[in-house]
Amino acid sequence: MKITVEATVAAPIADVWRIYTTPEDIREWNAASDDWRTTAASVDLREGGAFSSRMEAKDGSMGFDFAGIYTRIEPQKLIEFTFGDRAARVEFTEGEKGVDVRVTFDAETTHPIEQQRAGWQAILNNFARYVETSRRSA
Repeated sequence: MKITVEATVAAPIADVWRIYTTPEDIREWNAASDDWRTTAASVDLREGGAFSSRMEAKDGSMGFDFAGIYTRIEPQKLIEFTFGDRAARVEFTEGEKGVDVRVTFDAETTHPIEQQRAGWQAILNNFARYVETSRRSA
């Protein structure tokens, strides 16, 4: 089963793309809640390139690595990647109110679908807030 989450980011496509794909920025926005953080991120943004991020609870109680391989890159339009035996697609579409970012990914079987959707949506919402806040403070 595939799950899709979406957000509209009120920023130029160049900023949205850069912040989505830059390790320093990923460490700032890649968390589903305030009690989690990303402590490390790496990006080799090319087809066949690898990416990874280390997500940890701020209290140190747990953490995990999220890693995969980019399978298709269309700058400022599309990122496709695999992670384990699953795949995901991130689409960037310019619209009247900003950039629509749509993430579609293969569900896993350990956690309920709604929990997966809520977690990925929270991360995407955090990304949108970070982009918009970064642009105002720049």
